[in-house]
This record gives sequence, C-alpha cells and structure tokens, in this order.
Amino acid sequence: MPPPTPPADLLPGYPAADRWRRVPRTGQHYVDTGSGPPVLLLHGNPSWSYQWRHLMAALAPDFRCVAPDLAGLGLSPRPPAPAAPLDRHLLQLDHLDALFDHLVADRGVPRDGWTLVLHDWGGPLGWAWARRRALRPARVVVLNSVCFPWPAGYRLPVYLRWIRDHRGVAALAHATNFFPRAAVRGGVVAPLGRAERRAYLLPLARGADRRAVVDFVRGIPRDDREEAWRLLEPDDDGTGLGTAPLFVGWGMRDPVFTPLLLREWESRFPHARVHRYPDAGHYVMEDAADRLGRDVRGFLSSTERG
Repeated sequence: MPPPTPPADLLPGYPAADRWRRVPRTGQHYVDTGSGPPVLLLHGNPSWSYQWRHLMAALAPDFRCVAPDLAGLGLSPRPPAPAAPLDRHLLQLDHLDALFDHLVADRGVPRDGWTLVLHDWGGPLGWAWARRRALRPARVVVLNSVCFPWPAGYRLPVYLRWIRDHRGVAALAHATNFFPRAAVRGGVVAPLGRAERRAYLLPLARGADRRAVVDFVRGIPRDDREEAWRLLEPDDDGTGLGTAPLFVGWGMRDPVFTPLLLREWESRFPHARVHRYPDAGHYVMEDAADRLGRDVRGFLSSTERG
C-alpha cells in the first residue's frame, strides 16, 4: 500500500496534483509535467520525486518531465521485501519497465529520444534499466551518482556502513527515521526551509513506510565481487549508454559521493561535460537549483537531435 497522500499545499514547489499519476500495473506514483522530448528523472535514497521540483520547473517549458517515486519510496506503494539485495534491485527495474510501457502505450510518450537524469541510487538503477531495455538514450545527465563499482581508495561513510553491516543499527535507523532526517540537513550546504524539510519527510512519517530506506542502505555493495554490480557490466552491448552525450553535475561537498567518484567519471567518460558546483552538497539540485537548471537546460538544448 502507498503511504497517505499529503495535501498539495504541504509540498511547496511540487507540481500540482493534476500532474500526479499512477502506473496501473504497479501503482507506482509519478509526476508527468511539461511537453516536448521525454526526460526521465530518477531519484535515490532516502528521497523521492519532490527533489526534482526545481529542475522540472526549469525544463518543463520545452521537455516532458516524468519523475517516478521508486518502489517503496515517496508516494509509491510499499511492496513486500524480496529476500536478497539483488532481487530488490530487480524489483525496481520491473517497476521501471511497467512505467515505460504504460507511458508509451497509454500516455502518448514516444519510445525513443529519452533523456535520463540520474541521482544517487537512480544512477545504477537507471543505467541498468536502460541496458535491460536496450534503450538508446538521447542524452544522460548524472548528478552525484555512480554507474560502476567503487574505485580503489573509496570508502563509504561510517554511518552508512553501520546501517548496512549491523542489523541492530539498521533497526534503530528504521525506528527513528534517522537517515532521512539527517539527509535533509546534512545533504545540503544551504539549509532547507522548514516546509521543504517536512515535505521531504512526509512519505516516511509512519514506521511502516520506511523499510525501503533501510533496505537500500543494506543493499549497498561492498566491492565488485557482490552480485549487485553485475547489473553494471561494461558498455559493450550497443545500447550507446557509454557514448551518448553525457552531462555530469557534481555537488563538491557531498560526504558520500566524493570528488574521487567524480574523477572516476572523468576517467571512464572523457567526452562528458562536467560541471562542478563548489558550494553544493549531495542534493545539488537544491543547493545549486538555478545554476543546475540553466546548465542542464542548455545541455539538453545544445544536444537535441534535429
């Protein structure tokens, strides 16, 4: 079941309720706003489509923005938890399949010409889903995320390792909603307003609605020997993910996705257009909202296929 739907007036800046939709097969909640070539925006954990409100406002005049809530997060239903981390990730890919098929069959969205905008867990999930569908994206935008195993020398912050590796700490994090509460404060450099913090946390008000937050952390792979990384094989299957026009926007004060990971992007994808935001944290779309909106809009416009 999905969490209670909050009144739109408790979600400042979020698209109006007449833009909210649900996928018939899964009940997944998504926002559909704007018109033009399709843009799929995938959030991470612990977040939901609310994080995209500024970027959607910047893009919607010329692009059709589709921003789903991943299964178990935001206003999407809380499905039963698969036993294995890999199965949880595959569940997310199944929900993205259902969303894509619904948009193409029922909502008039073209099958081709998509732009992917990926943040945090949205990066590996979006990359893996595009590969599974043999989708040839028109462009890819990556914001503080990965699509490859952790590079040598990277170390996950200790509080995430505690939640991932210790069931007792994970249970405490679930009970207290610690991780989302910390993220809305520590994930930004410029403090969010009280109303915005509340909006981020509303879908997690009940303990029964928080399981996916901890499951995502518990599913973070330790190294490239873990099977979850099998979703991210080298780009040699003709999907074009590795050669599509690529924008990498990076909040340089992110405690999780550090500059070391940005350097890995630059090494693996030398054709990428890289934008650094020195005064932005993990939620770069909050700290650098205006600049990011202009930069991404300019990138999409300059690479639009005639």
